[in-house]
Amino acid sequence: MSVKVVALIKARPDISREQFLHKWQSEHPAFVWRLPEVERYFQSPAIEHHSTWPYDGLAELYFPSVGAVARAFASPEADALREHEEDFIESLSWFLSTETAVHRPDTSS
Repeated sequence: MSVKVVALIKARPDISREQFLHKWQSEHPAFVWRLPEVERYFQSPAIEHHSTWPYDGLAELYFPSVGAVARAFASPEADALREHEEDFIESLSWFLSTETAVHRPDTSS
């Protein structure tokens, strides 16, 4: 069973959206991929909208187990990752989850 870290991200208010996206999408992946046992990594930046969203983006990091998550975030690589996050993240809330595919019901009958 794969486990994922779901992180809800608020950008630092003192940097532009472009700076936030550059640091997150261009610089940060190298730090994430250095974490031990990461299997997959997805970023979902919030789209620009006339309303302000409660978060600026969502990140998903997949690991083989809860133990692997604990080992990854106790590693020296995680210290470097957290240090880099200070450059562009104001706050980050996270939780662990599994994933269930929900299929469209057959409505042909």
